[in-house]
Amino acid sequence: MNRREFLKKLGVGTVAGTAVFYGCKPKADERAASGELGPVPVDKMTYRSFPGLGNDKISILGYGCMRWPTKPNPEGKGEIVDQEAVNELVDYAIAHGVNYFDTSPVYVQGLSEKATGIALKRHPRESYYVATKLSNFSNPSRENSLAMYRRSFEELQVDYIDYYLLHSLGGGGMENFRRRYVDNGMMDFLMEERKAGRIRRLGWSFHGSKEVFDELLALHDRYHWDFVQIQMNYVDWHVAKRGNIGAAYLYNELAKRQIPVVIMEPLLGGRLSKLPDHIVARLKQQNPESSVASWAFRFAGTPDMILSVLSGMTYMEHLQDNIRTYSPLVPLTEAEQEFLFETGRLINQYPTIPCNDCKYCMPCPYGIDIPAILLHYNKCVNEGNVPESRQDPKYREARRAFLVGYDRSVPKLRQASHCIGCNQCSKHCPQRINIPRQLHRIDGFVEKLKQDTL
Repeated sequence: MNRREFLKKLGVGTVAGTAVFYGCKPKADERAASGELGPVPVDKMTYRSFPGLGNDKISILGYGCMRWPTKPNPEGKGEIVDQEAVNELVDYAIAHGVNYFDTSPVYVQGLSEKATGIALKRHPRESYYVATKLSNFSNPSRENSLAMYRRSFEELQVDYIDYYLLHSLGGGGMENFRRRYVDNGMMDFLMEERKAGRIRRLGWSFHGSKEVFDELLALHDRYHWDFVQIQMNYVDWHVAKRGNIGAAYLYNELAKRQIPVVIMEPLLGGRLSKLPDHIVARLKQQNPESSVASWAFRFAGTPDMILSVLSGMTYMEHLQDNIRTYSPLVPLTEAEQEFLFETGRLINQYPTIPCNDCKYCMPCPYGIDIPAILLHYNKCVNEGNVPESRQDPKYREARRAFLVGYDRSVPKLRQASHCIGCNQCSKHCPQRINIPRQLHRIDGFVEKLKQDTL
């Protein structure tokens, strides 16, 4: 297929195509910059409520606290949370109607709960809902699980948790669920905590197969799941891959049972806001005034049983863009949904690595910055800077962009060449990525580019 035919298939005219295939130039709309789309509404946030959740009135935009801004540790060891920036983001979010904050003991290398608690403590307790998780992956003993549970209250500085989740069910099958929550008596304990009011709503987040999902839902009569958190976006809606299941099945099964749904990864870890230029042009041609990210958030918020859509908003412009999208939410029409499904099919044709930058794979025992490596590769794929042949007229430019960008994004001692294939990372990846295989592939590609002196 030649370039003209490819653009025609995308729904982008050749004139527009000429304007958007610009290699390594900055994208015009990775996210809407602050102020570009007008003022940010203060009192128009969309809220959701459901009979089974009492008087809870939850903002459709939820704050995912997995990606709080960080800064260098003054002691010279790694990074710490930038608490001042977190406070500013939380204050702005609450002032503009956001009231649902989702964290975990393992987010931001174990620093998220404390940072979230400090920021939220400065606001009236009734002004927000806090969600956290029992993330007892490595040591599910009762003693360790109880300690993690109690530490969450201390870190968050609360005497009750609004929404409590069994973290990332599905991996390891039902045997893993029983090991982490049943055999150690934690399910019985958590249900008693819910009765006592220290947990107001009990649910779980999911990454796994249809069989495990069905078995977990079959336990609804026994445990009464108040809500469930799933990954959902317009790319994964119909697509079951990497051992996981398409989001359409997950959502529809929950909706049948009237179980409210919280959405994670509406942007696939930011990938649906950092799209190839021709996909950006396709979306802009459909609606020039909307940001690229807003399409994904409108899709995630449209279904009736969605309680909240989480976004890990590291920067103020991300927060402002999402507030605009949901203040108020304009649900997608059927025609717009079909347009997005076709866009998703086009996106799936590109060989990006499905890394959502969740950092569950970190820290690497050998110091490798796994997310930074995978995200740099994906960025170069999207920008057309993964040169495959010297016959490509842009080979020299793309080669330089990939190598220079790699060294800038990832310090040499943390690059893929240091991976020994221990595979400690893959078992923690909710996207089921074979991380050593991808790191070795990228390292081989880098070495090939370095040896080609032109």
